[in-house]
Amino acid sequence: MRSAAISTDALSQDREGGFVLVAALWILVSLAGLAGALSAYLVSTVQRLSLDDARVRSGALASAGLELAAFKLMATPKLQRPPAGAFSFRLDHAQVSVAFRSEAGRIDLNHAPKQMLANLFAALGARADRSNEYAERIIGWRTPSAENAADPERELYRTAGMDYTPRGASFVNVEELRLVLKIPPALVDQAMPFVTVFSGRREIDPLEAAPEVVAALPGMTQDVLKSFLEQRAGLRREARSLASALGAARVGTTLEVGDAFRVGITIAFDAGRRAAVEAVILLGDSDEPYRILSWRDDVASPVMLRSSGKAL
Repeated sequence: MRSAAISTDALSQDREGGFVLVAALWILVSLAGLAGALSAYLVSTVQRLSLDDARVRSGALASAGLELAAFKLMATPKLQRPPAGAFSFRLDHAQVSVAFRSEAGRIDLNHAPKQMLANLFAALGARADRSNEYAERIIGWRTPSAENAADPERELYRTAGMDYTPRGASFVNVEELRLVLKIPPALVDQAMPFVTVFSGRREIDPLEAAPEVVAALPGMTQDVLKSFLEQRAGLRREARSLASALGAARVGTTLEVGDAFRVGITIAFDAGRRAAVEAVILLGDSDEPYRILSWRDDVASPVMLRSSGKAL
């Protein structure tokens, strides 16, 4: 009997020991899971902090590039100000490349005449009748509505089933072109590198404009365009040379560089990461050297067109 009691006690102790062992194993498994989760959290946090640090550094380097571009432009008398330029520098383990170009080389959606707008669309491949219609819609978008009178432009949008009407004022940014009635999205994408809302003038600078923009000049012909592009690199920035090279198309041009510049900044970190910023600045005076009119840090690469029409 005593032997049976001892066996029963031993069995009970073994069971209790087994339960303790199982509980201990569950605790170890739970701790391992917590450790794994903590490790993953720490890795994720480090990656986020690293990414945030890279973004902060990119922003600081882009600002430095913009400041230097503005300084170079402001340090030159306005009449001698270069219409375009480029430079680079190293800072904070990165190579920063900066290019700037006058906005006068682009067609201003708020000021360009109808024929120039139509010619641009034609140069991009649109039919002549369609090009004229697209230009009319742009003029209609930016033209204020007459008070106490029917507005045909608004009616066009209502008839087309749009849930908005033309602004009836200046384009705020070039992306509004996507809202203008009847212009195909693909054509808008093509036009984006050649238009602006910041030059503030009807004319374009043909010495800095892309071929597509030069082709948009009222009175331009294929022969004159070909001849002008061939000799442009050797032309002096003076009215006589321009008049001789462009003939009747000279009317829609200007040689004033202006105060608005597009600045493209590309940052290449030594670690391999790259970033790009495109901004438009308006030069001012000593009290306010410049203002930022537009800033984009989500660009794959800045769109800075050379006189040849190719990117810098």
